[in-house]
Amino acid sequence: MRRFVGPVDLADRLEKTRALDEPIRVLAKTVREKVRPGRLRDLLHGVPTGKPLHPPLATVTLGCWLSASVLDVAGADRRAVRLLLAAGIAGAVPTAAAGLTDWSSLHREQQRVGFVHLLANVGALGLFSASLLARLRGHDRGGRVLSFLGLGAAGVGGYLGGHLAYRQAAGANHAPQVSHLVPLGWHDLCLLKDLPSGRPVARRLGYIQLFVLRTGESVTVLADRCPHLAGPLHQGRLVVEDGEACVVCPWHGSTFRLGDGTVKHGPATAPAPTFETRIRRDGTIQVRPGG
Repeated sequence: MRRFVGPVDLADRLEKTRALDEPIRVLAKTVREKVRPGRLRDLLHGVPTGKPLHPPLATVTLGCWLSASVLDVAGADRRAVRLLLAAGIAGAVPTAAAGLTDWSSLHREQQRVGFVHLLANVGALGLFSASLLARLRGHDRGGRVLSFLGLGAAGVGGYLGGHLAYRQAAGANHAPQVSHLVPLGWHDLCLLKDLPSGRPVARRLGYIQLFVLRTGESVTVLADRCPHLAGPLHQGRLVVEDGEACVVCPWHGSTFRLGDGTVKHGPATAPAPTFETRIRRDGTIQVRPGG
């Protein structure tokens, strides 16, 4: 007897479906080539606000479509329904742009689920667009049927989006919350003389791995896990952006200011936690979480 494949099984199977890898590779490469690192890409990631841009845009778009379907059931004003459908369709464009930009910088298992999430939402967009067109031509009954079909497709897309966010942690902050993991006060880290000058290295403080950079007698310390997808910052490149020293994550290119850990370029939107440092007379570096 064949076992029913529920939503959870579907999402888990998508993570392992290698048949999707070639179209995913081509699409992700195309998105990265068309939306190059810079202001537009940072805006689509949500860097200026410090939060991913795609989720709130998706909430507005889906909210418009859901509201239109509720008004259909209630037999409300047709013009209001058409307005909500049009607003959702218009909102789908920036929502898709932000989602594709985020998706292009995910791991392959996340991209597999995200690809089907994309297909479901494209289907929903097509159905809601056809619904609006049918209503404008006077076919309200057919328009309602198309809206309900679109709502079903959007529900599948929304479920997979939730799986991406809550099961696979796409868009979540992966940097450790150091204020919860490090006791108050100063903590010995290592001797200054044991650090190479001008090259970042990893050092551990209890459960936390730290990015440590010595520049002469000065030491910069950040949490080593990139907030985007936990890439090792100590393996990244040191660059200067607009006169500010920065580190670039080796996995997906998120760029952080060394001075305060803030995001210079995405896909990360959350800052890298910083540590205050001081050097004792015997050359021991001490650290504590930054304010």
